[in-house]
Amino acid sequence: MPRQFEDDTGVITRTLPKTKKKLAKPPMWKVLLHNDDYTTREFVVFILQGVFHRTESEAVAIMLHVHNNGVGVAGVYTRDVAETKVEKVKALAKEHQYPLLCTMEPE
Repeated sequence: MPRQFEDDTGVITRTLPKTKKKLAKPPMWKVLLHNDDYTTREFVVFILQGVFHRTESEAVAIMLHVHNNGVGVAGVYTRDVAETKVEKVKALAKEHQYPLLCTMEPE
């Protein structure tokens, strides 16, 4: 039951019992890089280091996975962050005249 209090001005306030609401974690999205026959391995490593903040060894490992398997996960993020990274990769690929495909899908 709410408790009521009267302050010095005669205003009555009441406090409500605290409810414990748990916030759901936001859904996560995988950012995927797709292999093609034109984008250089060096450019893919450059993208992984610059956009996804991977170390050189992580970037090389992901690049080789993409090269050997056709697609690989560059990172997992909330939707807004994933969309931003996909757009950044597309812009850099276009700027450097590579057809690198970067997409995202729910985790």
